[in-house]
Amino acid sequence: MRDKKIKVILCGGGTGGHIFPMLSIADEIKKRNSKNKVLFVGSSDRMEMEIIPRYNYPIIGLWISGIKRSSFLLNILLFGIPFLIKNFLLPFKIFYSILKSMYILIKFKPDFVIGFGGYSSGPFLFISSILNFKTAIQEQNSFPGYTNRLLSKRVKLIFVAYNNLEKFFDKNNVLNLGNPIRKYNLNLNQDPFNHFNLDKNKKTILVLGGSLGAKSINEGILNNLSIIRESSFQVLWQTGDYYYDHILSKKIEEKNLVIKSFIKRMDLAYQAADIIVSRAGAIAISELCYISKPLILIPSPNVVDDHQRKNANEIFRNGGCLLVDDKDAKDEMLNQAINILENSEMKMRMKKSLIRLSKPDAAKNIVSKIYEEI
Repeated sequence: MRDKKIKVILCGGGTGGHIFPMLSIADEIKKRNSKNKVLFVGSSDRMEMEIIPRYNYPIIGLWISGIKRSSFLLNILLFGIPFLIKNFLLPFKIFYSILKSMYILIKFKPDFVIGFGGYSSGPFLFISSILNFKTAIQEQNSFPGYTNRLLSKRVKLIFVAYNNLEKFFDKNNVLNLGNPIRKYNLNLNQDPFNHFNLDKNKKTILVLGGSLGAKSINEGILNNLSIIRESSFQVLWQTGDYYYDHILSKKIEEKNLVIKSFIKRMDLAYQAADIIVSRAGAIAISELCYISKPLILIPSPNVVDDHQRKNANEIFRNGGCLLVDDKDAKDEMLNQAINILENSEMKMRMKKSLIRLSKPDAAKNIVSKIYEEI
């Protein structure tokens, strides 16, 4: 079965939270058999069109977009006619994407199609099911998105990463195999402290706000520079591209603070960290469970269905993290991190909980299930 040659289409994108699970599955499929064929389908104007080719996989873009339901009237007021014209095209985009999806499916003839969320995932999976191709969805969050709830009525398998999601899908084929993630090697020969110019004799707080950054998390550092200056610990701080220049303009020169726009060697950052502060995106959480280091999660309030808070609550209820509200981050974030650093019992309890929640073989198990179905 492992030697059987298969063809799979992975559709979705829009954010790293959709793209990197797709890549993890693609790598596992190719690992099973180098002759396996994997095709990505995304949205023609989204980030997957740039990221996927870097990993030497083919991708086809659909002319498709969506509407933020909660802010539709606000967008009309703010942007007026251009916003209405853009969304007037949505039915035409859907119709065109359906026709192109049919063409891709008939030409490629996949053995299996998996949707990961994002604008392209909805129409492509729908047409795949209509044409009787075997299909699945991979839902990363603890609260499923609207599109995936609709698609679940048509797909063969539903892969999830949290317990008790059957109530949203009302089907027996819900499999909690975890989120496919990038695996980091934390037993490297390279010295992470030397790489980041950190002091290896000091405990390290790793602060992450995503690639663009998070205003509240950055304020949690800026408002507490005096504490950092006088402390016995150090902070490795990823500001995000959006905030980096503004923060540099403040000419901060704290010796216990290392400032980075974006951390490319996240494996080394994780290795150096004694505690991690992060947003609560589904894939970030899955990676952090795998890393299994004490954790503070600060859910973003600016996401659909407040899914980051729901993700974080699952980890908190299982003892794997402390939760800090976004509005309280500037005052509480650093103090909570210090409390954890000084509490050996709490650190050990968090590590054990995160190890228990981790599913490092998610990609392997999902691909095995696909092979079974094929």
